[in-house]
Amino acid sequence: MEVSSQKLNTFLMFKLPSAWLTGVRVKEIDENHCLTTVKHSWINQNPFNSLYFAVQAMAAELSTGALVMASIKASKRPISMLVAQNKSRFTKKATGKISFICNDAHLISAAIEETIKTGEGQTFWMRSHGVNEDGQEVSVFDFEWTIKLK
Repeated sequence: MEVSSQKLNTFLMFKLPSAWLTGVRVKEIDENHCLTTVKHSWINQNPFNSLYFAVQAMAAELSTGALVMASIKASKRPISMLVAQNKSRFTKKATGKISFICNDAHLISAAIEETIKTGEGQTFWMRSHGVNEDGQEVSVFDFEWTIKLK
């Protein structure tokens, strides 16, 4: 199966329904970056009438995780992936449509090559930037991914 926006969004509906129901969607993915979006609405708001932090985290994680999934698929090896830890920073109230972009795909290949070569698990950090419709940063998420051969 080719990794595409449409296939990832179908995957969300069946395997991550909370992300799908709250409006998280993959808009673009290629070998260099992944763009996800989510629009503030009643179902995903916090008591302060902005996008709940956990919904932002889902969209941000997906922008990094989709790239990891695509790289693992391209390696044609049985490799597992898991988030070990994450950090976040919120800089502005998230309202309207928020886009999360990860441009760290280049970090994955070396980790996959090393885990295949050594058989040992590898870790690496990936960053996703969240911006509103005006291009203003609302949040930044860092995810530490772990991968290892199955």
